[in-house]
Amino acid sequence: MEKLPEGLAEALLPWYDAHARDLPWRRDATPYRVWVSEIMLQQTRIEAAKGYFLRFMRALPTVRDLAAADQQTVLKLWEGLGYYSRARNLHKAAKIVVERYGGELPADAKALRSLPGIGDYTAGAVASIAFGLPEPAVDGNVLRVCARLTRCPDSVGDPKVKRGFREGLRERYPAGRCGDFTSALMELGETVCLPGTPDCGACPLAAVCAAGRTGHPADWPVMDEKRPRKVQRRTVFLLEHEGRVALVRRPDRGLLAGMWEFPNVEGELDEAAALCQADAWGCAPEALEPCGRALHIFTHLEWHMTGWRVRCGAAPDRFTWTTARSRAERYPVPAAFRAYKEQI
Repeated sequence: MEKLPEGLAEALLPWYDAHARDLPWRRDATPYRVWVSEIMLQQTRIEAAKGYFLRFMRALPTVRDLAAADQQTVLKLWEGLGYYSRARNLHKAAKIVVERYGGELPADAKALRSLPGIGDYTAGAVASIAFGLPEPAVDGNVLRVCARLTRCPDSVGDPKVKRGFREGLRERYPAGRCGDFTSALMELGETVCLPGTPDCGACPLAAVCAAGRTGHPADWPVMDEKRPRKVQRRTVFLLEHEGRVALVRRPDRGLLAGMWEFPNVEGELDEAAALCQADAWGCAPEALEPCGRALHIFTHLEWHMTGWRVRCGAAPDRFTWTTARSRAERYPVPAAFRAYKEQI
């Protein structure tokens, strides 16, 4: 692998000073705020994360507040962001930080990596941005920048490639501005060195970019071929009884662990089968109508859903029967069911 060019900080930092976006977690880059923002930004676009971050900080402004909260409160604050294991790990890690480190995140990358939900990338981001340490944070954006700078011939999905870039960047960190260098690399990948067609004319590193010199920078990075997602068909029920709607809590492990959902079953049920299912649950169905189809895409899985609204003559205890207010305040329902949430 070709070495990363020298002078990266000297070229990148003046550009960052002039073009850095005003993001809420940058205004007061405490370790806690940096940590929460980086966890949120895993698998989530910046614009989508902003509002969630501000709401989360208002509700749980410190590590101790997060550790003391119950899991359902944390999941409710996360509702709609997806990838809920992030929130559960954040909560677990906060408890460890309070118990083991007195409520302060450790200023050490190795110690940070020992916390649930914190890998090399997040440890590097917190260590460099919050504590000023020369610890690289190599995510997909930074990988793309590095692969183009070096015209890397290997797939960026190879862990050896990521490790190589991490060590190469470590040699380029400028004393006194480690956090800004990390943020500048992220900013470049998010706003200029984009997937598809990069804006090379606006890039402060154009003069040292090996891929740019070829005239075809979009040919990098080299990527592994994506595997097709598994498809699951499900039938979702909006069970209604005397103004209340049934919810059920998912298991504590696995996909969407601990979240609340509308009762649903595998397969695509027609009207007769849906009535039979509601009756088997003890709901004494009185009327049934379709409430549409919906698609939700997870990383490796697609849910193709068919919905039925059922007016019920009974409210069996197997379900939790909720009001609109209680759903808004207490029950985190994942975005997978957004199309059905909007109908109640």
